[in-house]
Amino acid sequence: MNANEPLAERLRPKTLDDYVSQTHLVGETGSLTQHIKQGLIPSMIFWGPPGTGKTTLANIIATESGRPFYTLSAINSGVKDIREVIDKAKNSGGLFTVKNPILFIDEIHRFSKSQQDSLLQAVEKGWITLIGATTENPSFEVISALLSRCQVYILNAFDKKDLETLLNRAIKNDVFLSKKKIKLKETSALLKLSGGDGRKLLNIFELLVNSYDSDVIEITDEAVLQRIQNNTVRYDKTGEQHYDIISAFIKSIRGSDPNAAVYWLARMIEGGEDVKFIARRLLIAASEDIGNANPTALVIANNTFQAVSTIGFPESRIILSQCATYLACSPKSNAAYAAIGKAQQLVKQTGDLSVPLDLRNAPTKLMKELGYSEDYKYAHNYENNFASQEFLPNAIKNTKLYDPGNNSREQAHREFLKNRWKDKYNY
Repeated sequence: MNANEPLAERLRPKTLDDYVSQTHLVGETGSLTQHIKQGLIPSMIFWGPPGTGKTTLANIIATESGRPFYTLSAINSGVKDIREVIDKAKNSGGLFTVKNPILFIDEIHRFSKSQQDSLLQAVEKGWITLIGATTENPSFEVISALLSRCQVYILNAFDKKDLETLLNRAIKNDVFLSKKKIKLKETSALLKLSGGDGRKLLNIFELLVNSYDSDVIEITDEAVLQRIQNNTVRYDKTGEQHYDIISAFIKSIRGSDPNAAVYWLARMIEGGEDVKFIARRLLIAASEDIGNANPTALVIANNTFQAVSTIGFPESRIILSQCATYLACSPKSNAAYAAIGKAQQLVKQTGDLSVPLDLRNAPTKLMKELGYSEDYKYAHNYENNFASQEFLPNAIKNTKLYDPGNNSREQAHREFLKNRWKDKYNY
């Protein structure tokens, strides 16, 4: 084994039994488990943060299903490379066997529309099974035609138990580290530095171990902070601090600090971050953290996204700065965000409740005879364009999900709702 090979690569699992985390996908009752066991693998997109096992899982699926495996990186591959792989796949028997080859594309979100288009026929005809990996929301970054032909599976950041499993496995099983006497006394600092990224954790751990002259090593939080923390400050748009800095950026906006917001914005710009990624997060923040307290924020953020998508750097920095400072200085409310969260939770708890008859559409005679829409009150036929009626299923009637925030605009919403629904909801 190559001593220069990173620890994370040396420990890369080869089978599902060795795979850590993502039990919702590959656990005993995971949504992918039966597909893998039966060898019936659909085309799919793995969406998750860096270091969560997307590439590893693709390799394991290919191995355990006995399929030929081709891999491309969207960073340095073009349409010509895709066509060459597809031709190889077709010639390897993809037209005549259930076990068609797997084409794994890392960072598929970096492919242009034309590059993604070149995959469509091969996926649709079954010449290949596509597995794409992305750290970005595929709804934005993968064309709809390709997305409709793939299942999307979400991989989560590793939790504390997963990360400690990786550390203990490294100490016990790695060909080099197992020769040392490593005592893992504390893990908090290592886990915080990893940010839930398994690959980052293992590479930091190896760097830490190699910083000792002795083979007898005691790992404490203090040692980690002294030896490692100062060496991990460089911004890496491919993952290392990508999520940490965007988190600080959004939290600065949420906390109404335009000074911190433009600082973190500058960090991302100087680090070469994707302009659309920054603008997209501003768009989300405008709704999640400001919402109805200042609806104009969403308009400005959307215009910012459109503008920077057209202009690009370096001029986009000005537009991003204007948007970021505007959002930071806006009144804040998460009422709309909280409302949809409550509503989704209610749906999960209560299931598919029937739509009340008076709210149903009645396009046919039979539906009218069954009472569809019979008792519906058309609001515009009543004073102030309002008629009190129940719009929720009977099992959850009178449930309040939207609670306006404490700001001038949403206080107006509260007064409006209080006047309309004084006998139904507690506003």
